[in-house]
Amino acid sequence: MPLSERQLAAFADKHAVQIPYDTSPRHLAGPGDARHVTHGLAAAGWNAVSDPLSAEIILASPDLRHRLQFDPQSRTSAWWRLRAEPVGTEPGWYAEFGELVPAEVLAAFTDALTAPPPKQPDPWQQVTSAGWHHEPDGARSPDSMCHIELRPLSEFHDRSSWHIEIREPGQGEFPGPHIWHAYLDEHTPAHLVSAFLTALTDRNPLQRGMFERTGHYSAVQEPSTLRPQQVVDAHATRIKHLRAQARSGRRQQTKPATIPAHANTAQPAARR
Repeated sequence: MPLSERQLAAFADKHAVQIPYDTSPRHLAGPGDARHVTHGLAAAGWNAVSDPLSAEIILASPDLRHRLQFDPQSRTSAWWRLRAEPVGTEPGWYAEFGELVPAEVLAAFTDALTAPPPKQPDPWQQVTSAGWHHEPDGARSPDSMCHIELRPLSEFHDRSSWHIEIREPGQGEFPGPHIWHAYLDEHTPAHLVSAFLTALTDRNPLQRGMFERTGHYSAVQEPSTLRPQQVVDAHATRIKHLRAQARSGRRQQTKPATIPAHANTAQPAARR
């Protein structure tokens, strides 16, 4: 089912009456509105294949290669799971994200999945430019609560996998309680990893409503300069862009091959 105007209106109704607060850092901003993710994928042509009366949501890409599962009743710490099936020489891959991952950060990942892949970026570029601390095994946020790790090869994996973990401050060498995590396996495309890390380490705050859940009490919240309608308009603009991008992609797939202008169109000589 395509994303309907009724569904967009429901998003607008919630956020139009919700005074936004700038919330930072992003890794502590809390989950926000899951529709940042699901509306974006629906606008790109993904379809719901789950029971409409279930709390679980499963969306499948138009080519059925990718499936996103959102399970708020999961017995594990992973509420979001995304799988890609292998196609030809391209391997399959898997990524998962915890309950308190900000929806806008995850949406950057899924938006990149629906767009043509750019040149292979360096996933560390944005992390370092955002002022995160380099460490031998990865990088750490300025508040030391978020750790990004690129785990090395092993006897079980021929490529490195990405692990992002957010924990409360610990005592000495002992880490504090777990807040949320993300895992991107060794075959997750580099441009998706880059999109996620870029959104995660972006210094710009995320908007959360008054009394809306954050990831930790140390998250800083200040009244936003944005009006509620601007938050709604930004969502509508993004959805419009994703719809146009999806239509353009479908036209490219169905566009008939053209005959080059210099091609010889003369009919072959009749046989004698």
